[in-house]
Amino acid sequence: MAVTDVVGVIGGSGFYRLLDGARTRELDTPYGAPSAPVALGTLAGREVAFLPRHGADHRYAPHEVPYRANLWALRAAGARQVVSLSAVGSLDPALPTGTLVVPDQLVDRTTSRVQTFFDRGAAHAPFADPYCPDLRAALVGAARDGAGNGAVDGGTMVVIEGPRFSTRAESQSYAAAGWTVINMTGHPEAVLARELGLCYATLALVTDLDAGIEVGEGVAQAEVFALFAQNIERLKALLTRVIRGMPDPAGCTCATWMDGLVLPFELP
Repeated sequence: MAVTDVVGVIGGSGFYRLLDGARTRELDTPYGAPSAPVALGTLAGREVAFLPRHGADHRYAPHEVPYRANLWALRAAGARQVVSLSAVGSLDPALPTGTLVVPDQLVDRTTSRVQTFFDRGAAHAPFADPYCPDLRAALVGAARDGAGNGAVDGGTMVVIEGPRFSTRAESQSYAAAGWTVINMTGHPEAVLARELGLCYATLALVTDLDAGIEVGEGVAQAEVFALFAQNIERLKALLTRVIRGMPDPAGCTCATWMDGLVLPFELP
């Protein structure tokens, strides 16, 4: 691999477009069509492949997102590094809305999602550290160089099934466990990236305090979308900085764990 490899970007709720003058590529996969055609273009001197996670018109609820098709399509488009943008709820009052978090751990609390490409065979992806450390460092560094206070380096993201938000009791139990933020789409995306040998990391934007963290009516979809929309230009600027300084993925264990293994499929 070389630093000229394509950078994949997955847009979260409200982030449906990244590249001006992009060309689109319709990609079919063994797992069906991805959420949208892959948009291809240049950003900060690098080739970028962009996919809106929920579709260009937000047609896919979190439990309906074609995660396997999305990751497969990005790799087929040439991506070897993937930055995921996600709206999250805060489980810590010290992390108010607008805070950027680059999590280093993940807890799966989903219930119905296919979370592997390994439908047969005996390949087991290492997942103790679910995010690429080099890509995480690049995200943290890019955030620190920009305006504001940078990004929180580390934290645990718990991923719930959705599409409903948490009850107060559920939210309080997640906070009591010491977890940092909560969302509905971070899994199985991260493990599928690992199974394809992709470097993957998440840049999470806190859009709300979860139901058990503050009194009131609880989380509402409108406030999540509105807060994310207010930060689109901020996120685009940060993406530009991180892509400009993207590390070379050559030799990263996100891919080398597969060396010598016989996979039950041919990588795209």
